[in-house]
Amino acid sequence: MQIRVLGSSGGIGKDHKTTSFLIDDDILIDAGTGVGELTLTEMQKIRSIFLTHSHLDHISHLSFLMDTLFSHSDAQIQVFAQQDTIDTIKKHVFNWSVWPDFSALPSAQNPIVVFHAMEAGEEKVLDKRHIRMMAANHTVPTVALSVTENGRSFAFSADTTTNDTIWTALNSLESLDLLFIESAFPNEQMELCKLAKHYCPALLAADLKKLKHQPKICISHTMPIDEETIMQQCHDALPDRELILLAAEQIYHL
Repeated sequence: MQIRVLGSSGGIGKDHKTTSFLIDDDILIDAGTGVGELTLTEMQKIRSIFLTHSHLDHISHLSFLMDTLFSHSDAQIQVFAQQDTIDTIKKHVFNWSVWPDFSALPSAQNPIVVFHAMEAGEEKVLDKRHIRMMAANHTVPTVALSVTENGRSFAFSADTTTNDTIWTALNSLESLDLLFIESAFPNEQMELCKLAKHYCPALLAADLKKLKHQPKICISHTMPIDEETIMQQCHDALPDRELILLAAEQIYHL
């Protein structure tokens, strides 16, 4: 299993793209601005998209992707998300005012995108890859995701703050090799962090004590202007953990 980081930042700027991961060559996790890093040929291979929640930095390029593929794809794109996320996209994006409704184009009987509702605790199997949704704690309904194939697993926290649900679900996995977890703000902005329901290094370090596995940890969703501070605070709070700052075009193999 190959995981290609298309974007993982909490903001935009040169070399900073918002969240999207390409699994092998056919599955997307989230559809932020990082999707724009794909070539047309790479886009045409995508068959499934898993959305963690409805915030713009995680769905912004779903619209552009569908627009690009509309006349260049001979297969439907299956989009898996919570019903709340699907409803939000249909109401506020695919509504014919902001963007065409690609769940009804070229026809309602044969659309380019088909939405499938999934909830926390449910699992989808795609060619031996088991993708499970786990409840996160954010300002809108949000899920984290774990992906397992042939006994190897990685997980992506999506946007979240202090919780027990993700850690309980991760501890139920036989193994966890790689963890993509957010830390959006530095410790000095902890009150903002709690209000926006994100992690800062101190909150993340406290919650990581709940995890029985010892995966490689990649820090995502850092705000570009605070990136160095956040990573230093993560290293200070977690001196015994292997930590990497997640960035676009990193590739991991499991």
